[in-house]
Amino acid sequence: MVKSISNLSSVAVVGLDTAKNVFHVHCVDEGGFVVLAKALRRAQVLTFFASLPSCLVGLEACSSAFHWARGLIELGHRVKLIPPSYVKPYVRRGKNDAVDAAAICEAVGRPSMRFVPVRSIDNQAQLMRHRARELLAGNRTRMLNALRGHLAEIGVVAAQGAQHAYELKRLLVDGADENGEVVVPDCVRQALAPLVRQIDAIDGELATIDDEIKALVKADDTARRLMTIPGIGPITASAIVATVQDMGAFASGREFAAFLGLTPRQNASGGKERLGRITKMGDRYLRKLLVVGACATLSHRKGHRDALRVWADQLLARKEVRYKFKLAAVALANKVARIVFVLMTRGGEYNEMPVAA
Repeated sequence: MVKSISNLSSVAVVGLDTAKNVFHVHCVDEGGFVVLAKALRRAQVLTFFASLPSCLVGLEACSSAFHWARGLIELGHRVKLIPPSYVKPYVRRGKNDAVDAAAICEAVGRPSMRFVPVRSIDNQAQLMRHRARELLAGNRTRMLNALRGHLAEIGVVAAQGAQHAYELKRLLVDGADENGEVVVPDCVRQALAPLVRQIDAIDGELATIDDEIKALVKADDTARRLMTIPGIGPITASAIVATVQDMGAFASGREFAAFLGLTPRQNASGGKERLGRITKMGDRYLRKLLVVGACATLSHRKGHRDALRVWADQLLARKEVRYKFKLAAVALANKVARIVFVLMTRGGEYNEMPVAA
């Protein structure tokens, strides 16, 4: 079934399974017949594709896929990136790199297949800035939690919340409380001093990243318009613009919300529809930012009479379940995602005018 020939002029579609060192290609002609299937070393990949005529190349949208996609596009090929989960149904039997390359080659030619747009280096740099910020924020949380645990061993405790954790850090630096009473021995202060220095360094790095993101948002008209929506600040607006390059790829606001995993999971059969929890599919970072922003909007909804906050207030009033605040926050995040879709496809800003009573 698999053959290797020296004449590659008939190659029309190529499935490329990427890796660190050993890549696999699966080439077929216009009729779908196998022309070539072989393994390539990393240094041979671009040389091999330079010898092919312009053709359709499919890759899984995984690590380093954008790098190889940009390189193949420069060689004149049409490149399409496929989500790995969409390739899996085309794997016939077994699991190895050659089989994966054949599955990619089969999947890339399907007319109903969905693809991932190729990102530029500048766009990836914007997303890297957000990923770096997320990693630093997580490390800071771990450091503060470590301070809580260590100081609790000597009887020094604080309430929940980041502001109270920073009170512990100040107490650790000073060694005494506001009354001048020494509550943290010098030996403990010396032992935990590296954690304090790490927290201060992370705070400085986060402040620098936040300033960079704010400067980028000021220069972007779309991001500025998104910030008019309640619950969306510079970080969320920048993340949305960087992640979603073409909002027109979504048919509706509901489809965009489903992409973010904010729609209920469906389990329907025989005309009976059962809706479960949200799917939590798609970009978890954007989903988290929207839900956190929705929580902030719900917490500070008093005194605002715009349509979105009034809707959220009425939703909270109707719900009688135990976790109605979290439920309403997710529903509000879904609504905000739909508003984001409208603003990015039709233009304009969010209207915060009070609704009629």
